[in-house]
Amino acid sequence: MSGTVLVRGIRVVDLDGQSPARTAEVLIEDGIITAVGPDLRRPGGVAVIDGGGRWAIPGLWDAHVHATQWVRSARMIPLAGANRAEDVIQRVVARLRSGVGEGRAVFGFGYRSAGWPRPGSVAELDAISGGRPVVLISGDAHNGWLNSAALRLLGAPSRSGPVSENEWFDLARRLDELPEPALAPSDFREPVAALCARGITGLVDFEFENSFLDWPERLAAGAGGIRVRTATYPHQLDQVIEAGMRSGDPLPGGFGLAVMGALKIISDGSLGSRTAWTHEPYSDGPASPEQPCGQANYSVGELTEMLRRARAAGLEVALHAIGDRANATAVTAFAVTGARGSIEHAQLIDQVDVERMASLHLRASVQPAHLLDDRDITERLWGERSARSFPLRSMLDAGVELRLGSDAPVAELDPWLAMAAAVHRSGDARPGWHPEQSITPREALAASVDGRRLAVGSPGDLVLLDSDPVAPSARDSDQAAKSLKGMAVALTVCDGTVTHDAG
Repeated sequence: MSGTVLVRGIRVVDLDGQSPARTAEVLIEDGIITAVGPDLRRPGGVAVIDGGGRWAIPGLWDAHVHATQWVRSARMIPLAGANRAEDVIQRVVARLRSGVGEGRAVFGFGYRSAGWPRPGSVAELDAISGGRPVVLISGDAHNGWLNSAALRLLGAPSRSGPVSENEWFDLARRLDELPEPALAPSDFREPVAALCARGITGLVDFEFENSFLDWPERLAAGAGGIRVRTATYPHQLDQVIEAGMRSGDPLPGGFGLAVMGALKIISDGSLGSRTAWTHEPYSDGPASPEQPCGQANYSVGELTEMLRRARAAGLEVALHAIGDRANATAVTAFAVTGARGSIEHAQLIDQVDVERMASLHLRASVQPAHLLDDRDITERLWGERSARSFPLRSMLDAGVELRLGSDAPVAELDPWLAMAAAVHRSGDARPGWHPEQSITPREALAASVDGRRLAVGSPGDLVLLDSDPVAPSARDSDQAAKSLKGMAVALTVCDGTVTHDAG
């Protein structure tokens, strides 16, 4: 796919200082930036793009995606906004009565039960489904509400309520076993094209199963124009180690665009499922007497052993940690083992652990749009601890490198939304939530390009914008957020090839 192109008449946005964008040209040869400056010599036969004075930035990345779930969820019953279990039941009944997909499993996505008066029950789903398998997935993807038919087909034991955490993850990666057409590699063509239109040139895919096997097939099926860093989970770690795949290695058949990423470990739960692992009990009482502070999915010994194995095998680690106790344990595990990588989410964290992250050079892979959904429930469940939630400013000031993402389909796969949320920290008419933790548009943009710059030797990924994303007039956080969310992408180049052209 690697291409060669000269882009002229552009203004390169400074991501590291406060300088205005400088006029320049960028030459990309065989997918690599080989020159940046004024009046570059055009090599013979090289295509030229006139940037028309637009603003140029490196290609955007989403640092946390579950790609298969993201594409599949678009076909599911939307359950976001349901205020109680009965609301979900009504939506499922409506789908069943419509006759859509007769004979297939019924899927729904997006409910958030942390604030419900009670959880849903298997019996409720059994009463309306007539034996048809039903699988409903929470908006944070940390629990599933299944009927008896679905549980039986997946070989799971009978139960009265939803399935959560590790037990759910084991079922989630087997959903293709239910009577529902599996996604084909070609099903990713249109979704990827839509990402290119938003200026995205790269994803970090944390899908539960076979991401490192699936992406080469998707690229071969025409879902090209994007780079992918794939993950593995503990249940496939032996397979990856035996194959000798190390973080950063190109995947066979991946056209140089797909590479091996990190070992992903989900060490605790989530706020929305009341399973994030905290030092102190949840403010409104425990979800159950046995788990007043959420839960750890692995013992400390199990966690450190996995990090040691990953380090020995040349794999980075992406360690999911939401609650403050989970984050403290995660940082300690990195310190003890010498493993490298990131903490995914770092949603509630003590300042001492932020500083430890910085000293260990751990990245914070964060999803600012989550705070739009979690703002009110955080106040309810964590009380005054909300001041330590999504502490982006504290992290930057401590020297922690931020990488922004969406956790799609948990939040919309839109880097401009993530940047806007990081800047303004509000998704409605209310003022920003804990505005002392806001970051600037320039800082948000710098955290959205995978650490890259438009510089010689960098990958040939470039995006042209119709307006300045770090304009001085955007210092007001509300206006800056509106500007970012409405950003128009004129052109996207990945690996030296145009993947989107608005014309």
